[in-house]
Amino acid sequence: MIQSVLKAIDIMTVFSIEEPCLTLAQISERLPMPKSTTHHLLATLMSRGFIEKVNDDSYALGTAIVSLSQAVRVNAELRDRAAPLLRELAEIAKESVYLTYFDGSYILYIYAVESSQRLMARTAVGEQVHLHCTANGKSILAALSTDRVDDILQRTGMPRFTHTTLTNSQDLHSELEASRQRGYAVDREEHELGTFCLGAVIRNAAGEPIGGCSLSGADERIIHDGCHDLAADLLYVAQEISRRMGYVPATPSLLAPKSAHFVHH
Repeated sequence: MIQSVLKAIDIMTVFSIEEPCLTLAQISERLPMPKSTTHHLLATLMSRGFIEKVNDDSYALGTAIVSLSQAVRVNAELRDRAAPLLRELAEIAKESVYLTYFDGSYILYIYAVESSQRLMARTAVGEQVHLHCTANGKSILAALSTDRVDDILQRTGMPRFTHTTLTNSQDLHSELEASRQRGYAVDREEHELGTFCLGAVIRNAAGEPIGGCSLSGADERIIHDGCHDLAADLLYVAQEISRRMGYVPATPSLLAPKSAHFVHH
């Protein structure tokens, strides 16, 4: 445990609906914590918008808290609306299916249906991953402007995970253009050896990417043989999840699933 982090969390949880504003002395007394330590932690939290100064001697929770709570709400809403479709997709494809949330720099895995054919049982839920090395992440990057992609890469870097990971921004941009042309992204063992994926972006009511969904398997044929049928089903599911999140495309979508199982949706 990192004590300074725990103390910072304690400061943020000392506020309440009944007492939204507290002085330095009140915060210090209730934790309890020396005033000097409390002051330094408050200043640090203020620099990131988690605490704000109300007047000369009072503090309150900052707007960054609101952004975090909104992200949690969207995260849960996305998972709940996507889960039924993803379970059906997993049943049809007989492969693992994943749902991610886009936080602006990385993707967070928030739902998974693991295939019974996987030799190693594991869960990706809760894992935070770079965008450049997964089909999920690349589908999101392909939906962003070049400038925004470059901004993200500058913040996060492009670390290598396997021998096929793209670590050059020029190569990645070429791959993203190919993803736009296809309508979905491909992961060729770029994050994990023995794992091949197809990924499609999910959008919100404003048309902005908020996450992605992917099909993942250990057989390379998932991105070659039979890819068109699997990709069509994946794209349909991503489109339907986006619709349930309020997205309405500018022109009517012609996407249709290959599997008749989805016809009733």
